[in-house]
Amino acid sequence: MADLHLTMDPVADELISRDPFALLIGGLLDQQFPMERAFAGPVKILERFGTLDPVTIADADPEEFAELCATPPAVHRYGRSMAARIQQLARVVVDEYDGHAARVWTEATTGRDLARRLEGLPGYGKAKVKMFVALLGKQLDVRPDGWEKIAGDFSEDGYRSIADVVDPESLLKVREYKKAAKKRAAAEKG
Repeated sequence: MADLHLTMDPVADELISRDPFALLIGGLLDQQFPMERAFAGPVKILERFGTLDPVTIADADPEEFAELCATPPAVHRYGRSMAARIQQLARVVVDEYDGHAARVWTEATTGRDLARRLEGLPGYGKAKVKMFVALLGKQLDVRPDGWEKIAGDFSEDGYRSIADVVDPESLLKVREYKKAAKKRAAAEKG
């Protein structure tokens, strides 16, 4: 995998750069939460739980796992509910991909197939799939035929999503873009 710089924390970035399951967890956590903190969530889990092995996480006691995810600083603002989703994600990775998270994208034959695989993961709705496909395409060079169509405007040059974050400056530009987009959306609702 490539060297990702999504969190501005070298330890968290190294983890999501080498561990595909950590990257999937970061993508899962990237909702209603600052994106760089979402992608730093897996390192907190690893530090507290001792492993990011999907089998071990899927089989963990749900209450104990929820507690470690919710303990401040929590892995997400909704630490307990996200803990359940992380365990569901781990179960899908174990049951459908034999515990190898990278197979979600390495075995995808087309952009549509990649989207279908991601949509089959807990917490990966259409918007998240677009962003994650863009992240895979732009930063990990995972580009099955049709990936740009799936990623939509996130595949374009610019600073639109976590897919475009490579350093602190690009992180600020993405934040500015998101803020402006929210402002435009609010004005359109009027």
